[in-house]
Amino acid sequence: MNKPIRTVSVFCLILFVALLAQATNVQFFQAGGYYDRADNRRVLETRFAAERGSILAGDLEVAVSEPVDDRYQYQRTYPYPQQYAHLTGWFYYGNQTRLERSQNSLLSGDDPSLFINQLSDLIDNRTPAGSDVRLTIDPGVQQVAYEQLSALAGGGDVQGAVVALRPTTGEVLASVSLPSYNPNDLALRDVGQVQENYEILDTAEARPLTNRATETTLPPGSTFKLVTAAAYLEDNPDITADSQVPGGDSYQLPGTRTSIANGGRACGDSTVSLTQAMENSCNTTFLQLAVDVGQEDMTRTAEAFGFNETPIEDYPGAVASAYPDNEGDDALAVSGIGQRDVRATPLEMAMVVGAIANDGVLMQPYLIDQVRSPNGDVVERTDPEEIGEATSPRTAEVLQDLLVNTVNDGTASQARIEGVTVGGKTGTAENCEDCRPYAWFVSFAERDGEQVAVAVMLQNVPENVTISGGGLGGPIARAVMAEALGVGD
Repeated sequence: MNKPIRTVSVFCLILFVALLAQATNVQFFQAGGYYDRADNRRVLETRFAAERGSILAGDLEVAVSEPVDDRYQYQRTYPYPQQYAHLTGWFYYGNQTRLERSQNSLLSGDDPSLFINQLSDLIDNRTPAGSDVRLTIDPGVQQVAYEQLSALAGGGDVQGAVVALRPTTGEVLASVSLPSYNPNDLALRDVGQVQENYEILDTAEARPLTNRATETTLPPGSTFKLVTAAAYLEDNPDITADSQVPGGDSYQLPGTRTSIANGGRACGDSTVSLTQAMENSCNTTFLQLAVDVGQEDMTRTAEAFGFNETPIEDYPGAVASAYPDNEGDDALAVSGIGQRDVRATPLEMAMVVGAIANDGVLMQPYLIDQVRSPNGDVVERTDPEEIGEATSPRTAEVLQDLLVNTVNDGTASQARIEGVTVGGKTGTAENCEDCRPYAWFVSFAERDGEQVAVAVMLQNVPENVTISGGGLGGPIARAVMAEALGVGD
């Protein structure tokens, strides 16, 4: 072979090897990237036409793919749109949100855990079907929470959220946010109409797309006194519910001329029992206790309850609640009553009261119970997991007694349920000088060994309505707890 021919041959061989390497790179190493590209219409149309798995609350389908007579074959629908919108999100051509997004690989049937099903579908030339995702949500509790919150709103502009947990496991039994929206309007075939509907919701002043249960952080007000009391009890193991603690009519913030009073509630001349301080939600007590405990131990206790950490792993968009590094004893004191820079979500406050009910043990909250393959096999299951000990059992027992007394004889009486042990704490707070105060209510209930913990948060209450955590949130919490425990409200 002469030299020119040999040179051309080598050059062609190099081109062939380069072509082979590039083909391997595109089809193997970069395949995932091309597959996930938003403008890959072939993949999008394949996904849109697939039989997507259902999302279920118990046995109730809250997101389902229904057969239709068009080229896509299936339409994603949401039978209970307003109740579950902030959990399911929506699915439409090339876009998913909430659980539809975070669980997309399972719902679409693409997840590696479904390899056997995928292989079977390939052999039989079937279009892959998705897995069903079953939630921890109790549909009865979810419905009561939604109806109670909606009844308070009365078609008005009230904004709020309700979260119910099982303290012993961390299962989320209900998660409702108002205002809500209809995800069916965002799952249409008409992409232009979907975009128009989305822009209306996205620019609405009331922010209906926001899940206030897990994404809105506000000062928790007097409900945070549970954390302050826990920190004080942890630092003072000899203190009981009957022990005397600082009281009085008002408290002057250290280094300032600002005094904070109790709003006329009976909080003793200079001291008061811890029981009475909690029953009457005495600001003067918990302002002083926060300073006595100190920044380090207040932070330690708040973080033991879940502050400053993302609270839930299997629900997208959840944000961390915040307990700040307070500069000065005045700021530290105000943090003890849940004001200034303290921020909490309703989920976080449900975790706080749930840990108290669970003898001080904080469980990891979770929303997804199990995943079932198209043939009904369980391919994933969530097991309860401890985050850690928020308080000692002794501290939790004292707090339980304090909260039960607060329901029986104090400001949280609206949560009382006949024949059920109920503990609760009210709260109101402000976020700015021109804002209407908003209301909080946290509670737990126990009957025959079954427990439930609930947090209620209400914003934008009409000016003709008295702002009261007990008066507004108490009846909602009572109804939710009664449904969860299977007793009459």
